[in-house]
Amino acid sequence: METPSSILLSNMGSFIPGDVETVIRQDAPLEVYRNPFLAEAMVNLNMIDTQGGGIKRMFQTQMRRFFPLPDYDLSKPDRVAVIVRGEILDEKYSNLLMKRSDLDLWQVILLDKIQKRVPVTHEDHRRLKNAGVVEGRYPNLFIASPVARLTGQEARHILERGFNKRYYLDLIVALVKEHGPVSRKKIDQLLSGKLPDVMSEKQKNVKIHNLLSELSREQVICNSGSRSKPLWQSTMIGNENYQRESKD
Repeated sequence: METPSSILLSNMGSFIPGDVETVIRQDAPLEVYRNPFLAEAMVNLNMIDTQGGGIKRMFQTQMRRFFPLPDYDLSKPDRVAVIVRGEILDEKYSNLLMKRSDLDLWQVILLDKIQKRVPVTHEDHRRLKNAGVVEGRYPNLFIASPVARLTGQEARHILERGFNKRYYLDLIVALVKEHGPVSRKKIDQLLSGKLPDVMSEKQKNVKIHNLLSELSREQVICNSGSRSKPLWQSTMIGNENYQRESKD
């Protein structure tokens, strides 16, 4: 199916390599084509050649033209579909490719995954980290500050990076001191929207638990409720020490 800005190629049959990443990362072309209709259609459109390696070349061509990378749909085991777009959909993405011409095809694909919050391997994380295009601790990765500036995503970068631990501790202490005793639910409401966007709900819960544990160990706050239904309130001695440390 063809539109003014894209073309959808679809055919019955499984994808022999299993996934597109395998094709991109290997240098040798496929020896067997079990999807001859799709291959022939792409040859006619000058997207691939008859000697193999066409999928990788298609990705490289799109990247050189600053167009979106091909979008494969392999969700059905007996069907292969791919959308190839012939226009710039995201000028910010194109700007990144133009400014960072040192990025190779695989790095661009991985960076696209990071922005879509698709998990990557430890090896791929190190590769992106060395290129200076991602930040964060694995697996909670996000685009690095220079990339954010190139793509106009400065606000998203700050939200995904989050703030330092002292900021979150100060928020909890202020809430408990002003409105204590407060329940865990109230503390969750205060912090959940301020923790990094890349964290899952489970990770946010663990983070808040660790912050409360730290303040409790330092005797800045204490639990006046039960273990199952805690009620957090401030302690006078602990608060004085905490305020003194904050000023220092």
